[in-house]
Amino acid sequence: MSALLPVSEALARILAGAEPVGAETVAIAQAAGRTLAEDVRALRTQPPFATSAMDGYAVRAADVAGASPEAPVRLAVAATSAAGHGARGPVRPGEAIRIFTGAPLPEGADTVVIQEDTDRDGDAVLAKAGNPPGRHIRGSGLDFREGDRLLQAGERLDGWRVALAAAGGHPRLSVRRRPRVAVLATGDELVRPGEPAAWDQIVASNGLALAAMAEAAGAEAIDLGIAGDSFAALEAAITRARDAEADLLVTLGGASVGDHDLVQSALTRQGLDLGFWRIALRPGKPLMHGRLGPMAVLGLPGNPVSSVVCGLLFVQPLIRALLGDPEAGADRSEPGLLGRDLPANDGRQDYMRAALDTAPDRLPVVHPAERQDSSMLSVLARSEALLIRAPHAPAARAGDPCRILRLDRGL
Repeated sequence: MSALLPVSEALARILAGAEPVGAETVAIAQAAGRTLAEDVRALRTQPPFATSAMDGYAVRAADVAGASPEAPVRLAVAATSAAGHGARGPVRPGEAIRIFTGAPLPEGADTVVIQEDTDRDGDAVLAKAGNPPGRHIRGSGLDFREGDRLLQAGERLDGWRVALAAAGGHPRLSVRRRPRVAVLATGDELVRPGEPAAWDQIVASNGLALAAMAEAAGAEAIDLGIAGDSFAALEAAITRARDAEADLLVTLGGASVGDHDLVQSALTRQGLDLGFWRIALRPGKPLMHGRLGPMAVLGLPGNPVSSVVCGLLFVQPLIRALLGDPEAGADRSEPGLLGRDLPANDGRQDYMRAALDTAPDRLPVVHPAERQDSSMLSVLARSEALLIRAPHAPAARAGDPCRILRLDRGL
């Protein structure tokens, strides 16, 4: 029997065949969650003019030099400058302009005395503190200048990146279309949630998890439903995935070697170019990868935890690669400290469900669940991270360093 493929090599092979999907243009208000197809450069300078960083009075620094509470300087208030209602000035010697945060700095003024350091006296103001030139002023272009690169292709747009693009003058953005991910649950033992189940059937849950994970990564999930254990049902579902022009078909279950595990054979009959099958992973050993023409195929195990772990390790990175993310395969693990002793590991890379004990002044302490059965969604739902144990890792003691992959509760 051939050696099992290491997890890192499996991921590299999956990503090697991934080409970014096409681009489309969307309104800036609909851009959150999308991935940029091209760089975004500023169409304007921000701020476009010098502005006040505080409420106070725009003055000439030379006029308030030496001002103090004991010897305030009296200045005539010539005008008011507010955001959207600027006063151009000029500020002449002996004058001040009342100014508010974000308002344009009037011509002739080179500093702002904050209102806490002033007293108003009718049409005049008493400045009780001197300021050097430039104090409390945001210069033109402080944030960025026209032509600056604000965002790079491959970046996913969260709220603040959308705001940055908008501030740069972009009403629309070029983004990758959402990769279409078809999700197919398989097995005669499955029924949909809410449907009556026979005594020997269970509710299909994996597909909901994988669809949610696909959409969280930026894809459009296509629910192919449940295909029973027959070539006719499986091939009909595969045809539906092709008709939907799916970029990725994710099958759940039926990828092992039992008499009822028909998925790989059904795909082969449809022309599957098999990349690999079975990897050195726990949970998730019977992972399958290949292509059906332009459509990538990932066959995931049927056990719920196995399918979720494979979704984290392979499905989501592949979606990121289809979106043009240059860091699609980046290691997202982080250090931790073991919370209990563990025996030596065998030849598979292990991802153990675990809780975390966190504090601001130390690494998280990782407490693997006592029961690691790959069918137990309740353990996974209570977990905060996956503890990663390398193949053939020696026995470890509480307090030893380890690596973890945090579970994204944004799903």
